[in-house]
Amino acid sequence: MSASPIFIPRPGERGRHSAGLRHRTDWKRNLRIWWREVDRWLLLFVLLLMVTGTLAVAAASPASARRLSTTSVTLPDLYFFWAHVRMQILGLCVLIGTSLLPVTMLRRAAIGLAVCMLIAMVLVPFIGTEVNGARRWLNLGISLQPSEFLKPAFAMVMAWILSWKLRDPGLPVIGVSASFLGLIVVLLMLQPNLGAAILFIGAWFVMVMLAGLPLQKIGMMTGGVLAALLGAYLFYDNARNRIDSFLGGPAAYDHVDLAGRTLQGGGWTGSGFWLGSNKMRLPEAHTDYIFSVIGEEFGLLICAAVVLLYLAIILRVLVRMVEEDRLFIILAASGLIALFGGQAFINILVNLQLFPSKGMTLPLVSYGGSSTLAVCFTVGLLLAVTRRNPYLDREPFDLKASFEKEDVL
Repeated sequence: MSASPIFIPRPGERGRHSAGLRHRTDWKRNLRIWWREVDRWLLLFVLLLMVTGTLAVAAASPASARRLSTTSVTLPDLYFFWAHVRMQILGLCVLIGTSLLPVTMLRRAAIGLAVCMLIAMVLVPFIGTEVNGARRWLNLGISLQPSEFLKPAFAMVMAWILSWKLRDPGLPVIGVSASFLGLIVVLLMLQPNLGAAILFIGAWFVMVMLAGLPLQKIGMMTGGVLAALLGAYLFYDNARNRIDSFLGGPAAYDHVDLAGRTLQGGGWTGSGFWLGSNKMRLPEAHTDYIFSVIGEEFGLLICAAVVLLYLAIILRVLVRMVEEDRLFIILAASGLIALFGGQAFINILVNLQLFPSKGMTLPLVSYGGSSTLAVCFTVGLLLAVTRRNPYLDREPFDLKASFEKEDVL
């Protein structure tokens, strides 16, 4: 039996061979570090929501496919399901890839993303695609809604701006952040997109309170927000029509009324997969009103489980922040979870007829194209900022310690 030949790399190949081996070793090492530091409970809750969304879109797909079919084009019943599966797989890659990156790199990327999305939002009123009376999308080969990608970037940029106060308490961080928010709100109202504007304002409000805003200024800002809502009602037709419709109660068989009938149609245990009938009359069954489809086919008990999953994600992030000692991380995590949780519960309240219709999807559950990627990017950022070394002891938040750990960019 002959001996195996010994591989002797050529002089020029030795460096490349060593570099490739080192790259593979670093990749495996980084993956092991990520698995040790990532919040596995948070990751589990997110994956459960994504699985729930896949089943929900499969249930809602026939209703939407048949409604959107024409005499010339007939969409298969599972058209939206397969499209959703493809986007979920891509979104999962975005989610994991984002959570692997260091926070400093993500912060810089978020600043660049915010600039790009603001430019895109300036273009939307002029060259955007109009759907159901709203112009919120750009057609770039795929339908892109810039405001969806701006949400996670907004939380990161706002946390960065508000953390400046650690370097110089005299810096007008509240004014700068409010100006940034004001620009976004104006661009959103031009689309119009009142629901997203309210969501951005709410997230900003949470972050400035955590940044240590005096109670007097909080009261003044609350009055300003109420005045802005009154102004929107008086001078903004879209807001007035939605609020009047909500206060007056839904008309028989309008969108909100149909959503309520669909939600309650399956009782506690549901009518069964693909056995729902009310969903066939429901517009946007696979997006805005997918929570009602879950209620009809899987039952109100499963709806309650979905709500508990969202609550578990929110509480898990807050618990993770209890021992955090960096102001930027606290603000970023709070802003991201406020946007994520706020959107989820606005959608659920609309389906329960407890909030005016806002055209918001249910994060990680509703069908979506680029919006699915934006939500997965948001969750990836959450996983990144909540990563912890289990062998490293942390102390409660301290301004001086946080100052020493913050960098400029």
